[in-house]
Amino acid sequence: MVIHVVRHAEAIERSPLVPEEHRFLTRRGRRRFRKAAKSLKTLGIQPDIILTSPLVRSVQTADILAESLRYKRELAVSGPLAPGFRPEALEDLLRTNPQAREIVLVGHEPDMGLLVQALLGVQEACALPKGGAVSFKRGFDGGEATFLQMVTGSGKIITSRTKALDRLQNDGS
Repeated sequence: MVIHVVRHAEAIERSPLVPEEHRFLTRRGRRRFRKAAKSLKTLGIQPDIILTSPLVRSVQTADILAESLRYKRELAVSGPLAPGFRPEALEDLLRTNPQAREIVLVGHEPDMGLLVQALLGVQEACALPKGGAVSFKRGFDGGEATFLQMVTGSGKIITSRTKALDRLQNDGS
Protein backbone atom coordinates (compact mmCIF):
# COMPACT_ATOMS: atom_id res chain seq x y z
CA MET A 1 0.00 0.00 0.00
CA VAL A 2 1.18 3.51 -0.80
CA ILE A 3 0.12 6.38 1.48
CA HIS A 4 0.52 10.03 0.49
CA VAL A 5 0.18 12.45 3.43
CA VAL A 6 -0.67 15.99 2.26
CA ARG A 7 -1.02 19.19 4.24
CA HIS A 8 -3.53 21.66 2.82
CA ALA A 9 -2.08 24.60 0.89
CA GLU A 10 -1.76 28.16 2.21
CA ALA A 11 -5.10 29.51 3.45
CA ILE A 12 -6.32 32.95 4.46
CA GLU A 13 -5.27 34.10 7.92
CA ARG A 14 -7.48 33.40 10.90
CA SER A 15 -10.07 36.11 11.39
CA PRO A 16 -13.11 36.63 13.59
CA LEU A 17 -15.00 37.35 10.35
CA VAL A 18 -14.43 33.88 8.85
CA PRO A 19 -15.17 30.73 10.86
CA GLU A 20 -12.18 28.35 11.08
CA GLU A 21 -13.88 25.65 9.02
CA HIS A 22 -14.59 28.16 6.20
CA ARG A 23 -11.03 29.44 5.74
CA PHE A 24 -10.13 29.00 2.08
CA LEU A 25 -6.95 28.87 0.01
CA THR A 26 -5.23 32.08 -0.97
CA ARG A 27 -4.41 32.81 -4.60
CA ARG A 28 -0.74 32.14 -3.75
CA GLY A 29 -1.68 28.88 -2.02
CA ARG A 30 -3.62 27.67 -5.06
CA ARG A 31 -0.80 28.65 -7.44
CA ARG A 32 1.93 26.99 -5.34
CA PHE A 33 -0.07 23.83 -4.77
CA ARG A 34 -0.66 23.44 -8.49
CA LYS A 35 3.16 23.13 -8.76
CA ALA A 36 3.22 20.53 -5.97
CA ALA A 37 0.36 18.63 -7.62
CA LYS A 38 2.22 18.68 -10.94
CA SER A 39 5.26 17.18 -9.20
CA LEU A 40 3.09 14.45 -7.68
CA LYS A 41 1.73 13.74 -11.15
CA THR A 42 5.30 13.58 -12.49
CA LEU A 43 6.06 10.98 -9.81
CA GLY A 44 3.22 8.89 -11.24
CA ILE A 45 0.93 8.74 -8.25
CA GLN A 46 -2.42 7.11 -9.06
CA PRO A 47 -4.55 7.03 -5.94
CA ASP A 48 -7.50 4.71 -5.65
CA ILE A 49 -9.02 7.19 -3.22
CA ILE A 50 -8.40 10.76 -2.08
CA LEU A 51 -9.59 11.31 1.49
CA THR A 52 -9.84 14.89 2.73
CA SER A 53 -10.69 16.75 5.88
CA PRO A 54 -14.12 18.39 5.58
CA LEU A 55 -12.65 21.89 6.11
CA VAL A 56 -12.82 24.07 2.99
CA ARG A 57 -9.05 24.59 2.62
CA SER A 58 -8.39 20.84 2.60
CA VAL A 59 -11.21 20.11 0.16
CA GLN A 60 -9.83 22.80 -2.18
CA THR A 61 -6.33 21.32 -1.92
CA ALA A 62 -7.67 17.81 -2.64
CA ASP A 63 -9.64 19.17 -5.60
CA ILE A 64 -6.55 20.79 -7.15
CA LEU A 65 -4.68 17.51 -6.72
CA ALA A 66 -7.53 15.51 -8.26
CA GLU A 67 -7.69 17.88 -11.21
CA SER A 68 -3.93 17.70 -11.80
CA LEU A 69 -3.94 13.88 -11.62
CA ARG A 70 -7.09 13.64 -13.76
CA TYR A 71 -8.58 11.62 -10.94
CA LYS A 72 -11.86 10.13 -12.19
CA ARG A 73 -13.62 9.47 -8.88
CA GLU A 74 -15.26 11.76 -6.36
CA LEU A 75 -13.24 13.07 -3.45
CA ALA A 76 -14.10 11.37 -0.16
CA VAL A 77 -14.65 13.75 2.75
CA SER A 78 -13.50 12.12 5.97
CA GLY A 79 -14.52 13.61 9.32
CA PRO A 80 -11.62 11.97 11.16
CA LEU A 81 -9.16 14.03 9.05
CA ALA A 82 -10.52 17.28 10.53
CA PRO A 83 -8.21 19.00 13.04
CA GLY A 84 -7.49 16.64 15.91
CA PHE A 85 -6.60 13.59 13.76
CA ARG A 86 -4.04 11.36 15.47
CA PRO A 87 -1.71 8.72 13.97
CA GLU A 88 -3.53 5.96 15.87
CA ALA A 89 -6.61 6.65 13.71
CA LEU A 90 -4.76 5.73 10.50
CA GLU A 91 -5.57 2.04 10.78
CA ASP A 92 -9.31 2.77 11.08
CA LEU A 93 -9.18 4.99 7.98
CA LEU A 94 -7.38 2.30 6.02
CA ARG A 95 -9.78 -0.42 7.20
CA THR A 96 -12.73 1.60 5.88
CA ASN A 97 -11.07 1.58 2.44
CA PRO A 98 -9.78 -2.00 2.12
CA GLN A 99 -9.78 -1.91 -1.69
CA ALA A 100 -7.31 1.00 -1.83
CA ARG A 101 -3.76 0.14 -2.85
CA GLU A 102 -2.79 3.82 -3.05
CA ILE A 103 -4.40 6.48 -0.87
CA VAL A 104 -4.06 10.23 -0.39
CA LEU A 105 -4.85 11.83 2.98
CA VAL A 106 -5.32 15.62 2.98
CA GLY A 107 -5.39 17.31 6.37
CA HIS A 108 -3.92 19.81 8.79
CA GLU A 109 -0.95 20.58 10.99
CA PRO A 110 0.08 19.48 13.50
CA ASP A 111 -1.88 16.32 12.70
CA MET A 112 -0.22 15.43 9.39
CA GLY A 113 3.21 16.11 10.91
CA LEU A 114 2.44 13.72 13.76
CA LEU A 115 1.35 11.09 11.23
CA VAL A 116 4.53 11.54 9.17
CA GLN A 117 6.61 11.36 12.36
CA ALA A 118 4.92 8.08 13.29
CA LEU A 119 5.33 6.61 9.79
CA LEU A 120 9.00 7.63 9.71
CA GLY A 121 9.46 6.11 13.17
CA VAL A 122 11.38 9.11 14.52
CA GLN A 123 11.29 10.79 17.92
CA GLU A 124 11.75 14.41 16.85
CA ALA A 125 8.62 16.32 15.78
CA CYS A 126 7.90 16.75 12.07
CA ALA A 127 6.00 19.59 10.40
CA LEU A 128 4.79 19.47 6.82
CA PRO A 129 5.05 22.67 4.81
CA LYS A 130 1.78 24.13 3.54
CA GLY A 131 0.88 22.18 0.42
CA GLY A 132 3.63 19.63 1.08
CA ALA A 133 3.32 15.87 0.70
CA VAL A 134 5.24 12.87 2.01
CA SER A 135 4.77 9.41 0.51
CA PHE A 136 5.28 6.01 2.12
CA LYS A 137 4.97 2.37 1.20
CA ARG A 138 3.96 -0.26 3.71
CA GLY A 139 2.27 -3.61 3.91
CA PHE A 140 -1.51 -3.90 3.98
CA ASP A 141 -1.27 -5.52 7.39
CA GLY A 142 0.54 -2.52 8.87
CA GLY A 143 4.12 -2.75 9.95
CA GLU A 144 6.99 -0.45 9.19
CA ALA A 145 6.56 2.20 6.51
CA THR A 146 9.24 2.96 3.93
CA PHE A 147 9.83 6.58 2.91
CA LEU A 148 9.37 7.09 -0.83
CA GLN A 149 9.59 10.85 -1.37
CA MET A 150 8.61 14.31 -0.24
CA VAL A 151 7.21 17.11 -2.38
CA THR A 152 7.59 20.59 -0.92
CA GLY A 153 4.81 23.15 -1.01
CA SER A 154 6.45 24.72 -4.05
CA GLY A 155 6.77 21.43 -5.92
CA LYS A 156 10.40 20.43 -5.27
CA ILE A 157 10.81 16.65 -5.21
CA ILE A 158 13.05 15.24 -2.46
CA THR A 159 13.89 11.54 -2.67
CA SER A 160 16.49 11.45 0.10
CA ARG A 161 15.00 10.45 3.46
CA THR A 162 17.77 12.37 5.23
CA LYS A 163 17.11 15.60 3.31
CA ALA A 164 13.36 15.23 3.81
CA LEU A 165 13.84 14.72 7.56
CA ASP A 166 16.03 17.81 7.70
CA ARG A 167 13.23 19.89 6.18
CA LEU A 168 10.46 18.26 8.17
CA GLN A 169 12.24 18.61 11.51
CA ASN A 170 13.85 21.99 11.14
CA ASP A 171 11.51 24.44 9.54
CA GLY A 172 8.81 22.56 7.68
CA SER A 173 9.53 24.45 4.45
